[in-house]
Amino acid sequence: MARARLSQIGTLVKERRGAQGVRQAAKEIGVSSATLSRVENGKQPDLLTFEKLCRWLQMSPSEFLDVGDSTSSDGTAATPAVATAHLRAKRDITPELANALGEMIIRAQAMLADEPDPEDDE
Repeated sequence: MARARLSQIGTLVKERRGAQGVRQAAKEIGVSSATLSRVENGKQPDLLTFEKLCRWLQMSPSEFLDVGDSTSSDGTAATPAVATAHLRAKRDITPELANALGEMIIRAQAMLADEPDPEDDE
């Protein structure tokens, strides 16, 4: 299957839901109808909602997060975009802070795995 973009998750949910009502689909997924409506209208889901949507869509999260060539040997994500996907959905966190936190997480992962710092390659 072709790789989907996280920005497409709302469209995929709408397609999968079809004629089924938002409330019924939301109950099936395990999220509120308001949350499902926001996702269908283009808002990025938080991490827990993203996980539930992926399960309902029968898709792997990696199909959305573009982790194909950017994982370390232990399978952990190696890009700030992946590490910050759930942070960006928080209204009180700026994109700059989310990116900074993502970079910090990646560096911590590299240190724990005894891998070189990704910033050292630049």
